Amino acid sequence: MSLILVRRHGSLLAIAGLFASSILVGRARAELPSPAVANVAPPVSTDRKVIARCGKGFLEEVGGHKVLHVEGSAYEMGFQHGTLLKKNVNEMARYLLDVKSKDLQLEWNGIKFLSPKKVIAGIQSTQKKFIPQWYFDELRGLADGSGVPLEDITACNFIPELFHCSGFALSGSATKNGELYHGRILDYGCDWRLQEHPILMVGKMDGKIPFLNVTYAGFIGSVTGMNAEKISLGEMGGRGLGKWQGVPMAVLMRWAMQEAKTLDQAVAIFRDNPRTCEYYYVIADGKTGKGVGMEAGADVFKTVGMGETHELLPHAVKDGVVLSAGDRYELLSKRVKESHGEIDAFKAIRLMDRPVAMNSNLHNVLFETSTSKFWVAHAGSDGSPAASQTYLGFHFSELLTHKTDLSAPELPGPKSDSKLTTTNLGKLGK
Repeated sequence: MSLILVRRHGSLLAIAGLFASSILVGRARAELPSPAVANVAPPVSTDRKVIARCGKGFLEEVGGHKVLHVEGSAYEMGFQHGTLLKKNVNEMARYLLDVKSKDLQLEWNGIKFLSPKKVIAGIQSTQKKFIPQWYFDELRGLADGSGVPLEDITACNFIPELFHCSGFALSGSATKNGELYHGRILDYGCDWRLQEHPILMVGKMDGKIPFLNVTYAGFIGSVTGMNAEKISLGEMGGRGLGKWQGVPMAVLMRWAMQEAKTLDQAVAIFRDNPRTCEYYYVIADGKTGKGVGMEAGADVFKTVGMGETHELLPHAVKDGVVLSAGDRYELLSKRVKESHGEIDAFKAIRLMDRPVAMNSNLHNVLFETSTSKFWVAHAGSDGSPAASQTYLGFHFSELLTHKTDLSAPELPGPKSDSKLTTTNLGKLGK
């Protein structure tokens, strides 16, 4: 996975190459034309169709991509998610748990297990005291809405803890006219078939900051996202599996998206909470044009600013920070330096091309955080990397204004007695 941040005119763009591939509704990615059709970023998609609605939530297609709008309490958001994407959530859960889990081996308390569901249940039981209540509420709503057992939904939502990637942040003199770009390349196994269930989640939780989560049906945590306060985030996994005493990475990411109004507030959420394993992040603030790289593992917390170096990142880039590993880090740094001062949205997207993006490249995203525009590419249905696919453009602030179509089919919301209280949710994980 690769992460990039670049500033342009004070406008912030974030590029995210995410772990999941995706299929556009109604057509396979392999059928799309080459992404390099012009030396400009693709236009923002404007065509939309509402598919169904549930409570305050609704599902639509924008530019052929599924956009899930969820709103209300955490439980209501989860229920809307599960109801509106029931078929996708069930297919995803069954494939991950009945097929792919046979290839997965996890370790807990020094013991290796061949049954992921059992070890995940044990890990999450120990993590429960670190995790905000809204997370459990939303998981239960997702299970109730989709009909997938809660223990299966919970196990599937552990999968992001295994993601590993690269990234960069560039601004000021590094970019054309001073643009800020935040880039992220998420590399993970396309054989997990997550590319069959991609969604853009627009979330409006009661009392929280509205957010965009580039994710997959059935997943409520985040590995890449942006909020209405123009804070963008991307994650890059490392090693350290087995250190589980803390807040899961995907929960920290979602937490920051819902709570952080500034770059400092976002960093503080990672710094001030117990963490798991070994993870790296790039966080950017579109209001200030600033960005930071972060090492935030179970036992360490360090930050690296633009133009600085780190023991694992020896190549300083003026007005930039670049995160990756091995030959991909060397190539990404070389590309950035070769284009230094000329990087615009199109060239920022090209920084994520193969082989910086791995064969397992599930999706790439470029956030122009200061304007809330972003571009997304998903891996092909045949497993071909996202970097080789066509990008679609969106405008987050415009998505936030979308309303449901009252003529669209209405699916039933949760019964009043289905809503959970903190008391009965406290039983979850025990």
